[in-house]
Amino acid sequence: MKTLALTTERRNELAALLDDERRLRAEYPKVAEYMVTSPMLPGTDDAQADAEFELRLLHYMTSSKERVQNPYWEILAPSVFEHDGRRVVNGGSLTGSGRLAYAETFLQAAYAYAIPSPETLEWIAGFCADRPVVELGAGRGYWASQLSNCGVLIDAFDAKPPDRTNNVSFDRSVGQLDAWYQIGNLKDFEDRVRDRSDHVLFLCWPPGWGNTMASWALTEFEKAGGSRLVFIGEPSGGKTGDDAFFDGLDARWNLESEDTQFVSWWNLGDVAQGWTRR
Repeated sequence: MKTLALTTERRNELAALLDDERRLRAEYPKVAEYMVTSPMLPGTDDAQADAEFELRLLHYMTSSKERVQNPYWEILAPSVFEHDGRRVVNGGSLTGSGRLAYAETFLQAAYAYAIPSPETLEWIAGFCADRPVVELGAGRGYWASQLSNCGVLIDAFDAKPPDRTNNVSFDRSVGQLDAWYQIGNLKDFEDRVRDRSDHVLFLCWPPGWGNTMASWALTEFEKAGGSRLVFIGEPSGGKTGDDAFFDGLDARWNLESEDTQFVSWWNLGDVAQGWTRR
């Protein structure tokens, strides 16, 4: 595995941060909690790879937004391997590890549930074909930020914008961004899409377990005459979307494109799909 290239100055900065537990907890409490807990969990069979992963996480999670454009991907990229025709983050171990499972939940809360690899961002931009994008359920707006950096015109919305309201999935903490992009609320979303079909609807990990957000968004999009949808999440019966959403796709939409380069955590079954209205 390629070693993270850091300047001597940056290595000294990180060493000083680790050596000063009080400062680490004050400036980056979530990172401090991670660094304490992770070593107590079983890693992969490659101790060097595990150590490199920890270094990348420490480096990128204590770097500014201006310094690193896509820290989530930078942390994970060297841990991506191909398995059964899929690109997955497993650290080279088919069963992952306890440490990676902990990192998964930690990084999902800090950034986003799905992983925005450069290939997937490019695939979305191509599927949208210069149309503006509207994302509902944007969380911290991490995907919106990355797509915007790729030249996609995107508006992002969430029922609970984490920089303004309490969002249990994306809680606030010192040392990390509450939002990576401007996030509107549901009222803003309704005003944006009312009687307009000039956009692509983007749903990235819409809530499952009976939550009707995905089917509601699809219905409103159809009412406005929408015809192009990007869905990232697990298929029907998984952790995302509700039955009515998937039934609607089956009945009224065609699966036009699927990103074969999409990267998932090894223990998830999410996919990236592009749908068009029949």
